[in-house]
Amino acid sequence: MPVKTHHSEKKEIPHGVWTKCKKCEQIIFKKELDENYQICPKCGYYFRLDSKERIAQLTEPGSFKEIDAHLVSCDPLGFPEYTAKIKKAAHLNDAITTGEAMIGGHDVVIGVMDFSFMGGSMGSVVGEKIVRAAELAVKNKCALIIVSASGGARMQEGMFSLMQMAKTSAALAMLSEHKLPYIAILADPTTGGVTASFAMLGDVIIAEPKALIGFAGPRVIEQTIRQQLPEGFQLSEFLEAHGMVDVISERKDLKNTIVRVLDFFNAK
Repeated sequence: MPVKTHHSEKKEIPHGVWTKCKKCEQIIFKKELDENYQICPKCGYYFRLDSKERIAQLTEPGSFKEIDAHLVSCDPLGFPEYTAKIKKAAHLNDAITTGEAMIGGHDVVIGVMDFSFMGGSMGSVVGEKIVRAAELAVKNKCALIIVSASGGARMQEGMFSLMQMAKTSAALAMLSEHKLPYIAILADPTTGGVTASFAMLGDVIIAEPKALIGFAGPRVIEQTIRQQLPEGFQLSEFLEAHGMVDVISERKDLKNTIVRVLDFFNAK
C-alpha cells in the first residue's frame, strides 16, 4: 500500500479567501479587497457593492434603520417566470433598500439600489419605496440620499414600471418645495429609466469613477445614429466634463464628500 508523503498531500484553499478581478483577471486576497473598499488593488477596478455593503460604508455604525422592508413585487402582467425570479433573489425583497440613518452627524433618509436583484431594475416597489423615503425626509425635515445602480425600468412590469419615472420625479419635486436637499449618487451602471428620472434630479449629483451612466447603451446609440461615439462616452468623467455630473468621488472619499455637501446645506 503506497504511503502518502507530505508532498503528495493537496491543500484545499478555503472558499471565499481569494477572488478574481473581472477586469485585469488577477487573483486578489479577499481581505485585501475588503480593506480597499472593494476596489482592485492591482488595476483600480471598482467591484459592485450590494446594498448592505454600501450602507455600511456610508452611514454611521448602528444608525441605519430600514423602512418598508415588507414591500414585495407582485406580477401584474403574469409575465412568464417573473414570480420565480423574484423568489430566486430571496436575499432581498426588491432592488432598493431604504431607511433612516446618520451620516457625519446629519440625520438623513437613504435609499440604496442593489444590482444583484434583477439588475437593479426599477419596478413598482422601487418607485413606491422612493416615494415613501421622500415623504419621510419631508416629515423628518432632512436630506434624502439615493445611491443608484440599475439597468433601468423592469420590463416584467411593463407600463407599471415606466409609471415610476413620473412618480419618483413628482416625489422629488415635493422635496424641493420643502427646500430639502436631495443628493444623487451614481454607481456603475446607472442606465435606462432610472437615469431618465430620479438618478439625474439631484441638487448635487455625485458619481463614482468610470461608472457607466446613460439612457440607451453605447452600442445601441452607435447602431441607431451610425456614428462612432467619442472615447469614454457615458462614463462619469465624460458626463462631468459636459456638466451632467457635479462631483466624481473615489469610493474611499465618498462618505466625506457627502458630509461636506450636507454641511453646506445645513450651514446657517
